[in-house]
Amino acid sequence: MNGWLGDVVDIFAICGTLFGIATSLGLGVAQMNSGLNYVFGLPSSVVMQVALIAVVMGVATLSVLSGVDKGVRRLSELNLVLAICLMLFVLIAGPTLFLLRAYVQNFGLYLDHFFVRTFTLYAYEPRAWMADWTLFYWAWWIAWSPFVGMFIARISRGRTVREFLIGVLLVPSGFTFLWMTVFGNTAMSFDMAQAAGAISNAVQTDLSTALFRFLEYLPGTAVTSTLAIALVAVFFVTSADSGSLVIDTLASGGAEDTPRWQRIYWCVLQGLAAALLLLAGGLGALQAATLVAALPFAIIMILACFGLARQMGADLRGEAVETEAAPLREQLKRILA
Repeated sequence: MNGWLGDVVDIFAICGTLFGIATSLGLGVAQMNSGLNYVFGLPSSVVMQVALIAVVMGVATLSVLSGVDKGVRRLSELNLVLAICLMLFVLIAGPTLFLLRAYVQNFGLYLDHFFVRTFTLYAYEPRAWMADWTLFYWAWWIAWSPFVGMFIARISRGRTVREFLIGVLLVPSGFTFLWMTVFGNTAMSFDMAQAAGAISNAVQTDLSTALFRFLEYLPGTAVTSTLAIALVAVFFVTSADSGSLVIDTLASGGAEDTPRWQRIYWCVLQGLAAALLLLAGGLGALQAATLVAALPFAIIMILACFGLARQMGADLRGEAVETEAAPLREQLKRILA
């Protein structure tokens, strides 16, 4: 961990986190721009999206400077409250009984098709969906993994492994099922009834406008659309500020008390990367950057699994695992012995 190999892993983690967050910022400001154009009539253009990136990163910088316990925590809590309020509104105003039935059925269908979906690569019927969505999202999540892993580990200090697994894996997965059911099944229900295909057409035409076209079929469209824009904005502010803190920690060798200018530097660099990728090629450039950043870290993640098993096994036995890298000559002797 503390040798040259650990430094290489840190470099890949920094690059993966930087481009993963840049991709999120690029996609997020596109959706924010569409919402502002839809609700307030503001122009929808790359220049406007770059301006939104500047605003988001400006707020993220202020949050980073205030630290984890103040700015980051408060924005994260605000984000969660806004998300739950919007979800509950859609659940109540939408086809509630249908959604409750769909939630149970969707969960069962997912469990039933888990292995089939996991290993389906459409080898016999190639389609663009696999590359444009499945592989892209896999790469996107992998690019986020060092940032999310480091940040969750930092805020989970003092928890047991059981508490960590419940709080990080089970609870968020259950909430994701509920979120996707409420929004996805409500959209499907409307699209097959009063919308008459308008929502699915919006998805095909411009994905970033689909959410706002969907909200047209619920009461209080102006209020919910404004809330959705705020939700997207706060989400990306919290992603940017926490990501900057993690990158700063990685680049500083694990130090948590770093100079303020250093935190500002990483915030500015993230915003600059997102803006340049948008100007260079939009969504295609963002997807390509994510794939390039995630590929090396996918190999590191596999090695990290073995490292985790080794560390936890040693912990159960009450042993200490050596973290200092042995000289290269000693490593070769161990391999060839």
